[in-house]
Formats: sequence, structure tokens, C-alpha cells
Amino acid sequence: MSPWFLLALVALVPLSQSTNPGVKVKLTQRGLEYGRQIGMASLQRKLKSIKVPDLSGTEKVAPIGKVKYSLTGMQIVNLGLPKSAIGLVPGTGISLSVGNAFISLRGNWRVRYLRFIKDSGTFDLAVSGLTISAGISLKSDETGHPAVSCASCAATVGSANIKFHGGASWLYNLFSSFIDKALRSALQKQICPLVSDAISEMNPHLKTLNVLAKVDQYAEIEYSMVTSPAISKASIDFSLKGEFYNIGKHQEPPFSAAPFSLPAQSTNMMYIGVSSFTTNSAGFVYNNAGALSLYITDDMIPASSPIRLNTRTFGAFIPQIAKRFPGLMMKLLVKTSNAPNITFEPNNVTLQATGTVTAYAIQPNSTLEPLFILNMDASVSARVYVTGVKLAGAVALNRIDMTLGTSYVGPFQVKSLDNILLMVLKVAVIPKVNARLQQGYPLPAIGKMNLINTQLLVQKDYMLIGTDVHFTE
Repeated sequence: MSPWFLLALVALVPLSQSTNPGVKVKLTQRGLEYGRQIGMASLQRKLKSIKVPDLSGTEKVAPIGKVKYSLTGMQIVNLGLPKSAIGLVPGTGISLSVGNAFISLRGNWRVRYLRFIKDSGTFDLAVSGLTISAGISLKSDETGHPAVSCASCAATVGSANIKFHGGASWLYNLFSSFIDKALRSALQKQICPLVSDAISEMNPHLKTLNVLAKVDQYAEIEYSMVTSPAISKASIDFSLKGEFYNIGKHQEPPFSAAPFSLPAQSTNMMYIGVSSFTTNSAGFVYNNAGALSLYITDDMIPASSPIRLNTRTFGAFIPQIAKRFPGLMMKLLVKTSNAPNITFEPNNVTLQATGTVTAYAIQPNSTLEPLFILNMDASVSARVYVTGVKLAGAVALNRIDMTLGTSYVGPFQVKSLDNILLMVLKVAVIPKVNARLQQGYPLPAIGKMNLINTQLLVQKDYMLIGTDVHFTE
């Protein structure tokens, strides 16, 4: 699990050349708080690895004189970070503070004095008033992934109380006068390097970010940053490219992203805004790949339907077909002629598509004989939802307008085919489209990140996803 997951979201990847983002993300104070909880658990595990060095020396203790002492085998038996805070430093990065922390240690003591007198035993040490303050810087590494480092750190140990087992009371004077200072210094020297290590150990987790996420055999989506993150006292706002590309071929579409802003909401940990530019870039990519085409055959029509894809059915409306090609099955090719256009209005997603419907008669030798080509202008409405860490959807056909493009069987009234083709699109094309949309496409994610309590609202020119975040091991 990645500690302080918010750092991943702040420093995703290097800046790209685009002006406006297709996707925006806002991390709220609730998100920061969840990051703090994860981070404290990780930091506590790290600090428990403190190795306290053996201490030894010679000091004068009245009235005994010179005393040789050693404290060895010191091990941490308990460590607590009861009070901590993580905050944002506008325009800079993230601050971490820990207060009232404590450490309990156990070890062995040994003294020698008056040349021949020796004594030994065990001790328990309680260190309290430990404070830590650290600044965390954010940047992108040479591979295009985020990297974090400890920019500053300070640690102080307030007080230390020791309980000797098996020793005389003057041992306490020895500790309070000499050993206390040395022990606190030894602890303080180790804390900041361990804090720095804990922050650096996040970098392998940050490399799991889906900077370039594969969608399917045709497309991938890029989540590179287009501007530096905007860090305020209340939230982190950053902008991602959010653009679909054909796999291995990053061709820009003939349109660009328009500016949009996320509302100042803070109920959820995180808000993701997906603009119409992102979805339209998907249409551009799939159209370029030739993926927005579908052959429709009779076996795709429900068996209960009286309308079949054959020359007998179509011949009832276009007699020339039945006359020239009697008793043959037919095949339809539906494909887009241009990339579809998707628009977002409040609570409404609409897709406009232009294309063609080409009808073929299937000859006995399986060759296709073209019958006619219709120009098609279709409008569909879409329902969009979040499933897992993907954005998915389903569409329903609103209307379809068709005109005759080319006829190989003489003139005919296109309107007479409206009901047939409308039924074919609804029962054969729309289910295929929905099956693909239900698979979804990935949202920005790191490691084993789950989205919970997710809500989606369609706004003007973008969709707003409000969500909480949970990481699993």
C-alpha cells in the first residue's frame, strides 16, 4: 500500500505541451487526512527500526569518584505517534508534523568504580516529548513518474526517564547528569534519516501510476500533466492531459481541449473532472482505427422477430431486390464516416454520429453483391457511471435520419426502410456498443487503489466524479 497517496496525485508526470487539460483532479482536506493516517502507520513502522548504539564512558560521580559505565543491547519495545498533522504549503509542497511522540526502550547497564567494584542489571527507558517536522518536495523523475524527497527535517527529544533494575540510587544521578544528554543526542541523529528513508520508499509505489494506460487493442489514454499542480491551503488541484491515442501512434485530433473548472466542493476525498475533449478524443481514435464499424447478419436478429435480413423482407419495400436477388440472405455494414461528437449538458450526455449503412446480398458462393448505401445521421443518449476505477457507460438510440447515398437496384423511398433499420440498430448494433462501453476505460490510479462512495454528475462540458479512496494491501 502506498503511504500518503496524495503525493502520487500531485506529482504524476512531466508537463506536456497542451494548453488545457482534458482531466482535472482536486484532492480535498479529507483526502489529506486519509493520507496522513496511512503515512503515520508507515512512519511508525520505520521509526521502530531505530538502532540505539551502545553508550559507554567514564564520569566523576561524587562521592564515589570515577565511574566507568556502559548501556548495551538497547531495543525499542514500544513507539507511539499520537499526535500528527499533514498540511499543504501553498505553491511549495506538503508539511508533516509529529508531536508528543514517545519511545520505550529496554537494555542492560554495567558500571565499575573504585577500581574493583562492579555492578550490572537491566533498565527501562521512557522517552517522551518527541517532535518531528518535515517538508516534502514533489517533482517528476526522468522516466516521467512522480518522485518525492525530504526537503527538510528537524527532530527533538523532550525528556527521558530511566528505571534501573538491580542498582543503587546514585545510578540515577549518573544518568541524569551525563547519559541522558548522550542518549537523546543518539536518538535525534537517527530520526530524520529514517523519516527521509520513509519518504523515499514511497517512490517505487509512485511508479505504479498508470501514466499511459492501455484501454484495449485499439487505444490507450495518457494522463500526463499539462500544468504544475496548484497547491492552496485547502486542496491540491492539478491538470492531466486526459487524451486517448491509438496504441503506438500519438496523433493529435483536429480539436483541442477547452478550459473548465471544478467546483469548490469538499465532501469527498477527491474530485475528478472528465471533459468532453477526453471522450471526443476517444471517438477520434476509434474512428481512425476503423473500430466503429459492424457487420450485421441475420443470426444477430432475435429468432422471434418477423423481420429477417433477407431479400424477401427487403423486397417487400424495394421490389427490385426481390426480383433480382430472390431467396438470398443479406448482410448490413454499419460504420461511421466521421468521428462521433459527444456533448455534455447538465444531467445529459448526447452522442451525434454520421455514417453509412451498406446493404449486401449474399450470393450462393458467399460473395457480397452491393444493393444500396444509405447516409445515416444518428443521435443517442448515454448513461455514464463509475465501476471500480473505470468510467463506463451505456447508450440508447434517440433518433435516426437516413438518406439515399447510392442505389444499385434503382430508386426507392428510403423512408419505407425506417422501421426495419431502426429495429436492426436497436437489437444488433446498440447491444454491441453497450457491451464495449461496459468494459470501461481506466481513470488515473496508483497501486491497489479503490474508489468508494462514488457519485457522478454531468455538468456543462464535463463530468464530475466525487469519490473517496481506499487502498488495499
